[in-house]
Amino acid sequence: MFIGYDVGSSSLKASIVDEHGKVIAHAKYPETEMPIDSPKIGWAEQDPEQWWQNLRILTQKIIAESHIDKNEIKGIGISYQMHGLVLVGKDKEVLRPSIIWCDSRAVETGDKAFDDLGEEVCMNKLLNSPGNFTASKLKWVKENEPEVYEKIWKFMLPGDFIALKLSGEATTTVTGLSEGVLWDFQKHQASKTLLNHWGIDESLVSTVVDNFTEQCVVSKQGAEESGLPEGIPILYRAGDQPNNALSLNVMNPGEIAATGGTSGVVYGVTDNIHSKESVRVNNFAHINHTKEQPRIGKMLCLNGAGIQYSWLRHQVDQKRHSYQELNDLASQIPIGSDGIIVLPFGNGAERVLKNKDIGSSTYNVNFNRHKSVHLFRAGLEGIAYSFVYGTEILMNDGLQKGIIKAGGDNLFRSSLFAQSIATLLDTEIRIFDTTGSTGAARAAAIGAGAFETLTDILTEKDITTTYIPDFKNMDQYRESYGKWKNKLEQVLINS
Repeated sequence: MFIGYDVGSSSLKASIVDEHGKVIAHAKYPETEMPIDSPKIGWAEQDPEQWWQNLRILTQKIIAESHIDKNEIKGIGISYQMHGLVLVGKDKEVLRPSIIWCDSRAVETGDKAFDDLGEEVCMNKLLNSPGNFTASKLKWVKENEPEVYEKIWKFMLPGDFIALKLSGEATTTVTGLSEGVLWDFQKHQASKTLLNHWGIDESLVSTVVDNFTEQCVVSKQGAEESGLPEGIPILYRAGDQPNNALSLNVMNPGEIAATGGTSGVVYGVTDNIHSKESVRVNNFAHINHTKEQPRIGKMLCLNGAGIQYSWLRHQVDQKRHSYQELNDLASQIPIGSDGIIVLPFGNGAERVLKNKDIGSSTYNVNFNRHKSVHLFRAGLEGIAYSFVYGTEILMNDGLQKGIIKAGGDNLFRSSLFAQSIATLLDTEIRIFDTTGSTGAARAAAIGAGAFETLTDILTEKDITTTYIPDFKNMDQYRESYGKWKNKLEQVLINS
């Protein structure tokens, strides 16, 4: 058996699968969303040690609830929230809270490096503007917290930190370094160009290991603290979006994965290492990328997605209804939400909006006509329209339009949400019975050689729901989306 973890910013999930990839158990902890601290506007931090403590509890929970013998677990897979920065001292202690994915403090740092190095260098070597990613966050610490920077032994991504706690070893991956915009695709090594530009010592980079390999093994201390067997290997590690793509068998050019969690993502695979969208679109090494056979994950991230709907449920609905009940209520309102428009961008700077932070806003509310249910519909529509808006940008950058695959544990459980996207993009959406932690567990099985090929990880029998375009109401969807897009563009012009 193999265990997979998905270390998110809202919660941690775990799955145990057998050698055939069949799910034996699945668990989540904590049940309530983990807090995100915001010491200043645009900042977002979490305590890495809290991730570890929650993982320990989660591991003991899933083993106890499934009644399995822990010694039957033969390997570990790790999926994690992308772009975070964890700083560790020489005694492997955490030096400061993690600056996580939706923190926008390093935008100016990354933009300045892009201007200094030049678009040609950044796009040919890094495939991205340094933007607001892990490398830029590290440079921000160097400039603003020099007393912390001087103590750094290694900087890490969130998944690297979990692997460190389990094994005691500091390792990372090509996929991880590329998501931090620290991988040189021309020289196939950590980017000396960017490190030298910022005066960052290369020794702060952890040892690079392959995604599918014995990366490190659980130490005695890691076993005692986690409850896992000592000596079992960590066989796989990837950021949540490449891992989500693997979970959905999105591995080859033209295949598209989407997820709608706290943030929203459209992730398509291409073999083209060029991009004309140097600011709005991200290009990272996919989990099966090699120098000889490039596989690039062309990714568009929307920070304001599920968090917008979560806010509506907590603050407007006061948690009186489940998400499914809210979806049912919202479905009673006609397409277009009787004129209400919601821009869901209230979770930091949005790369899709050229790193502008325009906040979330609601327009056209009439106190004599509208009720909270109108806001629920408008909220879901606003998030769906932002997916469509972003996907249009990806396709303008060369991504082929294909069937969109999504897991069943996020916003795509909402028929209203998924139907809106399928109709406006004129494509099919298939919902699969898989999760990030299940994908990570199955990937660990791949690393152990339990599957012959990557494509064996998922089959058509795992499809739970299919959405096709609603041709009958296509014009209404297009009219509603057009009004939403016009409002967004007005706001961007004035921001």
